[in-house]
Amino acid sequence: MQKNKIGFIGIGVMGKSMADNLLKAGYDVMIYTRTKQKAESLLAKGAKWFDSAMDLAKNVDVIISMVGYPQDVAEIYLGENGVIKNLKPNSTIIDMTTSSPKLAQEIYTEAKKYEIKALDAPVSGGDVGAKNATLAIMVGGDKEVYEEVLPIFEAMGKTICYFGKVGSGQYAKMSNQIAIASNMMGVCEAIAYAKKCGLNPEDLLNVISTGAAGSWSLSNLAPRMLKGDFVPGFFIKHFIKDMKIAIESAEEMNLDLPGLKLAKSLYEKLAENGYENDGTQALLKYYDV
Repeated sequence: MQKNKIGFIGIGVMGKSMADNLLKAGYDVMIYTRTKQKAESLLAKGAKWFDSAMDLAKNVDVIISMVGYPQDVAEIYLGENGVIKNLKPNSTIIDMTTSSPKLAQEIYTEAKKYEIKALDAPVSGGDVGAKNATLAIMVGGDKEVYEEVLPIFEAMGKTICYFGKVGSGQYAKMSNQIAIASNMMGVCEAIAYAKKCGLNPEDLLNVISTGAAGSWSLSNLAPRMLKGDFVPGFFIKHFIKDMKIAIESAEEMNLDLPGLKLAKSLYEKLAENGYENDGTQALLKYYDV
């Protein structure tokens, strides 16, 4: 069976590796991103470049977006020159950006008017997961559409879960970000405390990562912290965006999340001091150890 032609919008830290894995899986990949230079390595591997999202949409069966902010997602899909109005009927759009559940629902409703299928499918796993095709992918939308495109998800991720109706993928990702936020504070405070006590932090990590304190952040990001490596696998500015969305949606459900609010306030202080383009592991800088 001939594979779908896939349009990929957004070749950033995550998107570039995700598009690369689709190429490796044998898909025809068409690319649009604001900065063509970011796509050069993919073009050298056989991806095709388009000058606009509108032109891209006219030449593919599936569109995947992996961009920065909800406003970018809205522009791509709902704008006058956007994707939805230029795809052929029965095409599929998959937004893999961490975005607003409400926006996912709005896109789904608009897509249906044009006989376009829509899924929200945000991911977790950072730059490492994107490179190794081991992302966790959280999907919302119609189940039959999810099943149709499951091979595409399998080319990019390892843990793929369908959560239910449109918006469910985004709600699942918000739950993921909530868990990470407080955990990152715990990891950084453990390192700061260990250093103040005069302990060897590397030895400490080796011990506590095997016990009840173990977590992905402790195993993967804490070693980067100790090396002073704050290169982004995920930008602080994007994490702040995610936490804002999570807090807003929680408030709509009359749910108070004090740990998330505290984490957001700490990251905002880092952003105010010029660290918004560092990786989330740069939270250690707040503790100044």
